[in-house]
Amino acid sequence: MNAASDRAAEHASGRPTTPDSERDSGRLRFFGSTDGDLAYLDAGAGDLVVLLHAGFVDHRLFDAQIPALAARHRVIAPDVRGHGFSANATEPFRWADDLAALLRHLDAGPAVLVGLSMGGAIATDTVLEHPDLVRAVVACGAATSEFQYTDPWYQEILAEYARTMAAGDIEGWLAAFLRVVPGAHRRVEDMDPGILRRLREMALHTLSKHSPGEPNLHTPMTDTWSRVPKIDVPVLAVNGSLEPDDLVAAADRLVDTVPDGRSVVIEGAGHYTNLEQPERFNEILLDFLRTL
Repeated sequence: MNAASDRAAEHASGRPTTPDSERDSGRLRFFGSTDGDLAYLDAGAGDLVVLLHAGFVDHRLFDAQIPALAARHRVIAPDVRGHGFSANATEPFRWADDLAALLRHLDAGPAVLVGLSMGGAIATDTVLEHPDLVRAVVACGAATSEFQYTDPWYQEILAEYARTMAAGDIEGWLAAFLRVVPGAHRRVEDMDPGILRRLREMALHTLSKHSPGEPNLHTPMTDTWSRVPKIDVPVLAVNGSLEPDDLVAAADRLVDTVPDGRSVVIEGAGHYTNLEQPERFNEILLDFLRTL
């Protein structure tokens, strides 16, 4: 099937249309789950590393990590349901179950799960629910999926999300979303415009898949903290030094509670450590992988 007919088939099947550069590379693939097609990138060969993106974006968040890791590992970077090029949910679902279904479909694993923000929560959910599929966890800007920000600065952003979304103010929502990039102690204007542009593009694409007022069908996990001591694989927490204190405290709690936990701080970085300091981020990942 050529690229043109591939895209026609995507339209006919209701799959999200893939950019030419992604589809023509032959790397972006689709897993037919029980509730629609889930997109994932598959590159390299060797021990498996799964890259799990943050909320509202997609696998392209890891453009600077995939080549570096794929030189020695098989790298799978999925789009979480409702994000990027993956189908929206039409029935209740859990992040961990979607990922487990994909890995079992590929007969792949156990995997090192590397997740940023929402992706880090997916990683911890998955090691708790499907431990046979996980070899190690790297949680970046994340703890368990039950973490809730209490920092006043972040609470203000959450309130702005709710206000702008209720008003149908997409530009206002995007402005609030991009405030997370610098964090509380820097200005958006201080950031690399290329990073802001990439995040905005991915977030706008994900938002375009949804409509105001649609139900949230994600089923959250509960009692995660009580189960963390049972995680018997290595866990690495990676945080920027400019993250809110409550998030850093939760990440510290995670690595202090598991039998094999460790942490690294990337100085001068905020929430998107892999975008702000990709070379340092890659170095940390590769060093951790060499210890497994």
